Amino acid sequence: MRSTLINGTAGRFVSSPEGTALAYGSLLFMALLPIFFGALRSVGCSKSKNASDMPETITSRDAARFPIIASCTLFGLYLFFKIFSQEYINLLLSMYFFVLGILALSHTMSPFMCRVFPANLPNKQYQLLFTQGSGESKEEIVNYEFDTKDLICLGISSVVGVWYVLKKHWIANNLFGLAFALNGVELLHLNNVSTGCILLGGLFVYDVFWVFGTNVMVTVAKSFEAPIKLVFPQDLLEKGLDASNFAMLGLGDILFCHFFLSFTLSLKKNTRTYFYTSFLAYIFGLGLTIFVMHTFKHAQPALLYLVPACVGFPVLLALFKGELTEMFR
Repeated sequence: MRSTLINGTAGRFVSSPEGTALAYGSLLFMALLPIFFGALRSVGCSKSKNASDMPETITSRDAARFPIIASCTLFGLYLFFKIFSQEYINLLLSMYFFVLGILALSHTMSPFMCRVFPANLPNKQYQLLFTQGSGESKEEIVNYEFDTKDLICLGISSVVGVWYVLKKHWIANNLFGLAFALNGVELLHLNNVSTGCILLGGLFVYDVFWVFGTNVMVTVAKSFEAPIKLVFPQDLLEKGLDASNFAMLGLGDILFCHFFLSFTLSLKKNTRTYFYTSFLAYIFGLGLTIFVMHTFKHAQPALLYLVPACVGFPVLLALFKGELTEMFR
C-alpha cells in the first residue's frame, strides 16, 4: 500500500516547465475525477433500498487497524523485492491485476454503456450458474446474471488488459488505476466523522514515517509494477506517447481522503457546503504537495498535506457555523 507523490526520473532527462506543469495538472485532474463522481455514486448507493447496492461501512475499529495492516503489507512487499527477483514478482502481480483490472474497468464502464447502447440492438440476457449436488440438496455456488452490454464492456476491458500486460503502457495503467479508484470510492463508506479522523490520523503517521523515516515507501513504489498509482509523463511534449519520465500519485491519496469527503455529503442534507469545502481543501492539499515536491525535488508523503486540509477546512467551517457538535455526533 502506498500513498505518496513521487517524481520518477528516467535517465538524466530534464523536462520542460510546460511538460512538468502538464504532468502535475493531469495528475490533479485524474485524482479529482474518481473522488467527485465516486462520492456522488456512493451516496446514491447508500440511499438504495437494495442491500446488494449498499456500500461497505468502515467502522472505528477498522480505521484504527488499517494503518497497522498497511504498514505490515508495505514492509512485506519491501522484503519480497529485496529477497526475490523483481521480475518474477511483477509477473505474478501483473496477472493478478490483469483479472482485477478487467472486472473493475468493466464495472466502471457499465453505466456509460447503458446510455450509449443503441436501442435498436437486441440486449440479450444471460445467466452463469454453478451448483453443487443434485435434487433437493442442490446448492447454488455462483449465480451471475449479465447481458449484451456487460459482454461489450468486458470485451473492451479485456483489450485494455492485454495492452497493459504486454506493453505496461502508462495510458492502460491509468485506465485500470482510475477504475480501481472509482470502484473503491463507490463501494466504501464511513459511518461517522470520528471514524474518518481516526483513519486519516493513523494514515498521516503511516505516510510520513515510511517516506521520511525509511526508504521503504519509495523503493516499493518504484519497483511495484501494478496499476495502483496514476502516472503522467513529464516529457510528453518532447517524446509523445513513448515518454518515460513519470510523475506518480498513489491511489491511496485518492481513496483515503475520499472516505472523509463522501461522508460530508450526508451532513446538512439540504446543502453540500461541507462536501464542496472538503473538495476544495483536497485540491489545495494536493497542489501544496506538488509545489513542495517540485521545489525540494524529493518524494513527498501526500497525506502530510492532504489530511490537515481535508479534515481542518470542514471542521473550521463547522466551528464557524456553530455545528461542530452536530458534525461529530
